[in-house]
Amino acid sequence: MSDPTDAPSQIPVQVFNPSRHSARRQVLFFSCVVVLTSVATWLMADILWRGGLSGLETAMLVLFVPLFGMVALGFTQAAVGFVMLLRRRDTYEITATLPPGDPVASQLPATALLIPIYNEDVSRVYEGLRAMYLALANAGLIGCFDFFILSDSTDANKWIEEEVGWIDLCKQLKGFGRIFYRKRHIPLNRKSGNISDFCRRWGKRYRYMVVLDADSLMEAKTLARMVQLMEANPQTGILQTAPQPIQAQTPLARMLQFAGHCYGPIFQAGLNYWQCNNGNFWGHNAIIRTAPFIEHCALPAMPGSKHSRFMSHDYVEAALMRRANYEVWLAYTLGGSFENVPPTMIDCAKRDRRWCRGNFQHSWLLMAQGLLPINRLHLSLGILSYLSSPLWLAFLVLGMVQFRRETHFPEATFDADIGISSYLDIGGGRLSLYLFLATLVMLTLPKVLATLLVLIDREKRQAFGGGVRTVVSFVTEHLFSALMAPVLMLFTSLSVTFVLLGREISWGSQRRDASGMDWGGILRAHAWHTALGLVCGELSYRIHPAFFWWMMPVTLGLVFSIPLSALLAHEPIGRLLNRMGLFRTPPETHPPMMVTHMEKNLEVCRSQVPPPEWLQKHYGVAQVVLDPYINAAHVSLLRVKRKLSYPSTAYFQKLSERLLKQGPSALNRREMLALLRNADSMTEVHDRLWKMPDRQLPDWWKMAMRHYNVLTGRPRTPLYR
Repeated sequence: MSDPTDAPSQIPVQVFNPSRHSARRQVLFFSCVVVLTSVATWLMADILWRGGLSGLETAMLVLFVPLFGMVALGFTQAAVGFVMLLRRRDTYEITATLPPGDPVASQLPATALLIPIYNEDVSRVYEGLRAMYLALANAGLIGCFDFFILSDSTDANKWIEEEVGWIDLCKQLKGFGRIFYRKRHIPLNRKSGNISDFCRRWGKRYRYMVVLDADSLMEAKTLARMVQLMEANPQTGILQTAPQPIQAQTPLARMLQFAGHCYGPIFQAGLNYWQCNNGNFWGHNAIIRTAPFIEHCALPAMPGSKHSRFMSHDYVEAALMRRANYEVWLAYTLGGSFENVPPTMIDCAKRDRRWCRGNFQHSWLLMAQGLLPINRLHLSLGILSYLSSPLWLAFLVLGMVQFRRETHFPEATFDADIGISSYLDIGGGRLSLYLFLATLVMLTLPKVLATLLVLIDREKRQAFGGGVRTVVSFVTEHLFSALMAPVLMLFTSLSVTFVLLGREISWGSQRRDASGMDWGGILRAHAWHTALGLVCGELSYRIHPAFFWWMMPVTLGLVFSIPLSALLAHEPIGRLLNRMGLFRTPPETHPPMMVTHMEKNLEVCRSQVPPPEWLQKHYGVAQVVLDPYINAAHVSLLRVKRKLSYPSTAYFQKLSERLLKQGPSALNRREMLALLRNADSMTEVHDRLWKMPDRQLPDWWKMAMRHYNVLTGRPRTPLYR
């Protein structure tokens, strides 16, 4: 491995200075957004202005501006991206600086691949790591990359499973000295704290670090090209790839996967158009220049707290990197970067709830000194992306009140046409319809343009399953998205309410695959949606039958939220859609080799007979206590501590006695983790258990021993009877 302190490799560097041109692009881009928003606001004001603006109408107009502004931003971004992809080139794209030829190991400096995990599916994490390791080895590049599994798991059984899996993986791949495992005792500051811990301990050894998620997968060629791009652009601090969804099983996951592959490219191209070197960091599947990250990107404490840090660290780190005059790029054409998507609507809502609180914390930084205006805009858009849901909800409620008022007091509203209505000789009602249809077009046209790009390219069209299947997939996805929109709006509105009220939001592990239909969870999550949908339908019909049909797109999704959520979470239907060729994506039509290998290995892992149900809850604890090899490996990974005080020793002795005499269920999660962290206690527990007479063993340990002896084929011979 090359020395990370050496000078950058001699790779041909293309002159690439987009700063001046990015300013022009931003002016042009946001001018279009402002013009579209201004025209729509003018029309809305003309619709509402009938004998003057009341307080209710003024509130609706104020809400309309940011809401339509977000619609205009998305539409403009997609339209610009469509043009960029149609031209097949963007002058200011970071991948334009890639040197010719395949990457050579001697030109690549030391790079660390970081995989932070938190109570994850260990088989999925380690098989993904295995696939990346073997891909790098086959490409002759493994000498340039080290893997770090950074665990913050709070489940004792997951902890032991991670250690056992790491040892087995290193033995199978001969990866000792290349694959490292680190378990923090205290998961301080979540993922950002885990990355900071790596930087303090090992960061100076590596010029670059690639931050991954537990479900991330990256091809060897992509990893090498990311390093090449960083070498060719010394002023680049963060290079973000565009992860593509894979391994979708449920209907919802398949729709999200299709949307990511079909619609994602035009939005990413449009995003790169106005961001250029002022891009953003998405928290994973990105490469970071380690030295400036350590020097400039330490997260500040939250105001009013010395210890609490920002939950969504990625946007903040990108802003700090730009403040230090390092560039942040989106390499959206690089490819070979993959991730999983949530399998159900409820899982999407849980993920968004965590992100919602993290984004709202960014409001403390909007006026921070030294940040670039573009980064303040990124932070503001992140906040507004979640705030728009309660704003839409408020707009709908005010619209219902306004329509009722117009119905009961028609003489105060549409008694005369003024402004644009008068000039165009159309009524205010028809002008409202035209504005509504224009908004629908702006929401739908980006997906149409993205689908058109697929259809006009023969190779892409075949990769998506053919022209007919692509169109059917697009129409189906769009209809279901319209039905889900009001449900997700209410989920997000509730999350925003919790944040504003100061309610605590847990940051748990993300479920990345379906595990059966949870009817109880679906009913609990969507019962209030159904009730609100019925109330909304009843109120809209009482206001006016025509208004009932006007509100149908909102009420329909709410009323049928329970069957809709169940349908989209049903894995057999997802497999049926796959066999029909619907929502097909390029990685499914032409599977990357590493994805295929990983899926085959996962099938083998999951086909193994699981431990008995009574043992599953404490299987890891049973392993580390009973198996001498696992016990010794676990103890060797623990931090060596100084001699403990008498109260501490007595506390661990008490925990050990309860574990041995009553079984693992006698200890709560915190007590079990404390005992597992103490090397002396773990050695003593293992020794004492195998020496205990049978008559003193609790039933749970007797059964666990029998299971262990069956697996190992070694009968227990007690020393005492």
